[in-house]
Amino acid sequence: MTAQALAGALADERRRTVFAAIVLGARDVPAVVARTGLPARDAAVAVRRLTDAGVLTDDGDELRVDAGRLREFARAGAASPAAPAANPRETILRTFLRDGALTRLPAQRGRRRVLLEHITERTFEPGQRYPEREVDDALRRWCEGGDADHVTLRRYLIDDMLLTREQGVYWRTGP
Repeated sequence: MTAQALAGALADERRRTVFAAIVLGARDVPAVVARTGLPARDAAVAVRRLTDAGVLTDDGDELRVDAGRLREFARAGAASPAAPAANPRETILRTFLRDGALTRLPAQRGRRRVLLEHITERTFEPGQRYPEREVDDALRRWCEGGDADHVTLRRYLIDDMLLTREQGVYWRTGP
């Protein structure tokens, strides 16, 4: 996360209000709505944007401030106050991957494509053929502990032409 990304995430008054509510103990969108008085839609959008920016984490059970990411930001800021803007690809990967696992799939096609290319490059060798069971096992590892499932991930890889399938055998076709 860069200073610019953090500032952008917290630039909007509603996002700051939602962030404060979560810091003070709200653990889901209904609790945020109750604490802030914001419309449910506004609260949900703010939560999504703060999560996308990496300021919040949503493990499915509760919302929390990602203290580790904020510490990283503070350390990076202390080390180099005039740090250059982050590589957009790296920002996307940091947002949607935690400890090598997919937290969720991005809704935006461009972001999703960056993530899918990363997964393909690190999972499948060009020219090698894989039976469906092997593909599923490899993709399950990416999905452990996140909101995405391996079947959806496999479908996106095929739809984006990063993997090709024929008679239950898969191979890498993308970059």
